[in-house]
Amino acid sequence: MHVIGRERRDEGEEEAPPTGRLGRYLARDGSVGAPVGVDLNRPHAGLVVGKRGAGKSHTLGVLAEAAARARGVAPVVVDPMGAFSGLAAASDADAAAIPAQVVDDPTIRADAVPAAKWPELVGFDPASGPGALIWEAATAASTLTGMLGELEDGDADADATPAHQRAARNHLGRACEWGVFDPDGLTTPDLFGPEVTLLSLAGVDDAPTSAVVGGVARLLYDARVGDDPPPRLPWLFVDEAHIAVDGVAGTALRTLLTRGRAPGVSLLLATQRPSALPAVAASQADLLVAHRLTSEADIEALAAASPTYLSGALQDRLPSGRGEALLVDDATESTHTVRIRERQTPHGGHTPRASEQGSGPEGKTTGTSGRTLGCEST
Repeated sequence: MHVIGRERRDEGEEEAPPTGRLGRYLARDGSVGAPVGVDLNRPHAGLVVGKRGAGKSHTLGVLAEAAARARGVAPVVVDPMGAFSGLAAASDADAAAIPAQVVDDPTIRADAVPAAKWPELVGFDPASGPGALIWEAATAASTLTGMLGELEDGDADADATPAHQRAARNHLGRACEWGVFDPDGLTTPDLFGPEVTLLSLAGVDDAPTSAVVGGVARLLYDARVGDDPPPRLPWLFVDEAHIAVDGVAGTALRTLLTRGRAPGVSLLLATQRPSALPAVAASQADLLVAHRLTSEADIEALAAASPTYLSGALQDRLPSGRGEALLVDDATESTHTVRIRERQTPHGGHTPRASEQGSGPEGKTTGTSGRTLGCEST
């Protein structure tokens, strides 16, 4: 089996390094050939792209399944659309169950977001009057409740106008309603267990989603560069990555892309809009899985970072079938066309169809999120 991302110096190890089964080679006539795997032994920066319905979320799920079964790996999956809920479900008859823990309403500490990022998070320019007040409050307090208390203190900034103080309080109050900040939020031990950790953010707005992603990325990185790093190597999987990168998580994700591999932190980003990602996402990726793309802007963004060993125009190399992908492997400086294997667990990215729904009033259901809204407790 050819293993993408594996350096030749690892191929002679006595014990087979951790490897995930990805799919099979795809010939021009549509027939499939030998199996293709992905290296899970060394840290990687990866990018999975494709238009809606081309299979990018399915592929990210396949990779997450593989990482969950690999020894020495701590997979963390950010699920903003509910496409990965099946990871915790029963596997098919031929595969053992995947060890998984689902965090339905993930929270982080307020100080997991750097003080300088708080104005942007709640919609202010850091140089504006309200933005400066929020920055000062986030510097002085480690909890969201404490930050609000700083703003309520009349001596916090004697030069601030009442309008600026009111705006700062109102916007921080809205952040309370997101329900993603808690003094007892996610910690390092929560993310470095032997099972895949699924962070369910379905229904959460873009800004709080980006806050959680950034906080988790910093936790993983800081843990591995600390004096007593956890023994497992973390793999962070982020679906709809353009949402997180466009928000306050952008800096933390760029850190993982450019410096994460040295301490052993892997990052896999999936998006249907590669043109919305910073150029560093494609240029730093040593693993690229490209499904069908039709947007000229997305193709151009990907082509601009394509390596010289990718022969021919990228647009001509991209596959057209669902589940087919072009693999670009920087470790061996090679490209391959493959058909991604089926998921061993249910894929939650299925688009509902009217023909599958019940008819009449008896088919109507209602439900609410389990997320608790309101400000954190102290």
